[in-house]
Amino acid sequence: MNVSAPELASLASPTADRPEWIWRNGTLSRWEQAQIHVNAVGHASTAAIFEGIKAYRADDGRLLLFRLDEHLRRLFDSARICRLDLPYSLADLRTGVFDLLRGNGYDQDAYVRPWAFPAGLIREQMVPAGSVCEVVIDSWPFRSRPDVTRGCRAGVSSWQRVSDAAMPPRVKAFSNYHNGRLAMMEARENGHDWPILLNERHKVSEGPGACVALVRHGTVTTPSLTSGVLESITRDTVLRLLDESGEPVVEREVDRSELYLADELFFLGTAWEILPITSIDGLPVGQGRPGPVTRRLADAYARLVRGRSDRHTDWLTEVPR
Repeated sequence: MNVSAPELASLASPTADRPEWIWRNGTLSRWEQAQIHVNAVGHASTAAIFEGIKAYRADDGRLLLFRLDEHLRRLFDSARICRLDLPYSLADLRTGVFDLLRGNGYDQDAYVRPWAFPAGLIREQMVPAGSVCEVVIDSWPFRSRPDVTRGCRAGVSSWQRVSDAAMPPRVKAFSNYHNGRLAMMEARENGHDWPILLNERHKVSEGPGACVALVRHGTVTTPSLTSGVLESITRDTVLRLLDESGEPVVEREVDRSELYLADELFFLGTAWEILPITSIDGLPVGQGRPGPVTRRLADAYARLVRGRSDRHTDWLTEVPR
């Protein structure tokens, strides 16, 4: 049974009433009061950057943020490349995340999104370098999908992944995601759930919001960071877990035809976690069901993020009560 596109889209969608609080520019504001003028959206949106962070409820009731500092550092990396000025430190944003989650009283899994956009009324199409940003952190409940007995159908897109020479993919910017949106709409029109994009060299890049990996003859292979992929924290997590377990893993350029010969394929990302791909361009992947390596990785990842593993406890940040 495949995960349908609309069902998977609910991974990072509100499943409950809107939260009471949103963090904005250093303080908690009530949801309905967190407003800007419509004319302040426009061009400022083209420069907006963001992060997606998950907080998982542990078995003992603690709320655990997964690799919080790595996500926040990547936000600052995006700001540097986009030449934006974030008027807060990493420690400030860390505290902001804690304050927001406590203020909204979460006792369940939550998705946290820090984002920044140039402040004030921006009328220039070219947002000036060094623009001071407003910084917002919002949050909503999410539903994890640890059941990897199901998978999704993928198709190679005719849309090309944006190039580092045009719009750097390693920047987590809202504008970059229009590339994936076009590919996603095409995939659904063609009867697939999700697309896989190729880069300007016609090598495999990533999905519309997640990296991709294949398994062949027991070796896990994923496109290199120079293949037009986001510097994914989930990708790094999986590669490190494999390496520490002594399992064969390779980062390199990947040909499209390798997808058709793979024993297993899967997406990996913060929102998607580990999502098996059971068909590619209408061809079954392996036996047409999630394979053993994918299932094992998904189980290890689920144990890790919920504090059920003794591996990399330093990746977990407990939300102070």
